[in-house]
Amino acid sequence: MHKTANVLNALPKSVHAEAKTDLHAIDEAESRAEAEAAFDRCTAKYGAEYDKAVTCLAEDRVALLAFDDLPAEHCKHVRSANPLESTLATVRLRTAKTKGCLSRETGSALVFELAKSAERHWRRSDGTNRLGQLIECIRFRDGEPVQGTEEQAAA
Repeated sequence: MHKTANVLNALPKSVHAEAKTDLHAIDEAESRAEAEAAFDRCTAKYGAEYDKAVTCLAEDRVALLAFDDLPAEHCKHVRSANPLESTLATVRLRTAKTKGCLSRETGSALVFELAKSAERHWRRSDGTNRLGQLIECIRFRDGEPVQGTEEQAAA
């Protein structure tokens, strides 16, 4: 989301709708090969006229294509900033209402208690059974675990 906004800031408004569609094609690709093809199409399409936007996009290529190196169940959680933003919205609202009545210690305690309260309403992430595989450093390609021989062949 933030990278899309940064790239669009480097483009004229007349191109925003089309560019946004092209950027979403990268993010919503079904496989890493599709994502890389969409990335290359986007850089080729806008590279000649809007080099600043393409430079902004290209500097984070590895990070933007990293979703395909995670379990498929985790991708929808990683792509969304909503859990973090909704929790921080609660904290922001309550701390703004207290105005200047907080010391550093009471502010920290208030934020902690608000976060603990919000935690009760969180739903469990999908794919928690795959966390062990991530901890064991098992590689994933297009959301599925890759065995050692497949990984060497893909490289």
